[in-house]
Amino acid sequence: MRSELFQQARETQQPGMHLQNHKMLRVGLNGEFFARQGSMVAYQGNIDFSYQGAGSVGKFFKKAFTGEDLPLMRVSGQGDVFLARDAWDVHLVDLEGESLTVSGENVLAFEPTLEWDIRRVQGAGMTAGGVFNTVFTGRGRVAIACHGTPVLLNVDQPTFVDTDAAVAWSSSLQTGIRRSFKAGALIGRGSGEAFQLSLEGQGFVLVQASEGAPTPVQSG
Repeated sequence: MRSELFQQARETQQPGMHLQNHKMLRVGLNGEFFARQGSMVAYQGNIDFSYQGAGSVGKFFKKAFTGEDLPLMRVSGQGDVFLARDAWDVHLVDLEGESLTVSGENVLAFEPTLEWDIRRVQGAGMTAGGVFNTVFTGRGRVAIACHGTPVLLNVDQPTFVDTDAAVAWSSSLQTGIRRSFKAGALIGRGSGEAFQLSLEGQGFVLVQASEGAPTPVQSG
């Protein structure tokens, strides 16, 4: 049997966390890592999946209060694990002692060597959605899933991003919330958006080409 598909889709053999393709993450596992619950699409070998809680009482109450959506599972064992999120684009970021802020909606997986915490954007009240994010610190790899091809903006002047389109940014940046109360101010992809994430300083922000997948409407 012959097909170009068999060559293009052949499994990579690299150990650790690597891209199988731009939509799928492969982890050659001999140990453990953390991944978004429900992101596993296939695995081979002796692999165990278990619920991962907030990790501390402080993180638990932060998750409960903020609603930051980072449901985690601990993946352990030996073998190969394949992860994806609704065919979103997957990107890898290696932290070498730095800190990176990531929207919980965009976290796909990360190595256990990284510390993580949930933080609130300064100036964000309870009415401003999408402003509680996860900060990763230390040395290790993070897999980020973006809804559409993202753009990386160099923040060397005041920058404003839709709160749902901001994927990740330098934790060294000064962040806040800009409010737009003008009637009919259709400045974002949504209708009359009132809040934007403001960033100042020196660093970068990764912006996805969408506000994310629409939330399904439940009938009742």
